[in-house]
Amino acid sequence: MIKQLPSKEIKEYVKNNPKCVLLDVRTEEEWTTDGRPDGEKFGLKTYFLSIQFADKSLNENFEKELSNLNIGQDQEILTMCMGGVRSQAAAELLTKKNYKCVNISDGFLGNYENAGWKGNSLPCK
Repeated sequence: MIKQLPSKEIKEYVKNNPKCVLLDVRTEEEWTTDGRPDGEKFGLKTYFLSIQFADKSLNENFEKELSNLNIGQDQEILTMCMGGVRSQAAAELLTKKNYKCVNISDGFLGNYENAGWKGNSLPCK
């Protein structure tokens, strides 16, 4: 079972779990159109790697590209997408590869329950 973390709790979570990194799995188009999280502003190393493309096809090189990021398995990966669905899939996939993952349940733009990273006025680029 993947732990769910709403965006509004991220800063406190990172303060208490300093070995976290953020992995934004949205598409290049989403990063350009909607913006990018800037977790570095509060000590959260941030990576950008699409799990699927704008045409909804899966990134078949996701795992290989992830290994190129050199994220240690001693680190906890906070996965994020637009509203929490793709990041949940990424967290499940990475957990099977022995990574520790937490899903940002409301993503960058929010969902029907919570405001998301941007809506909670967390730092953006």
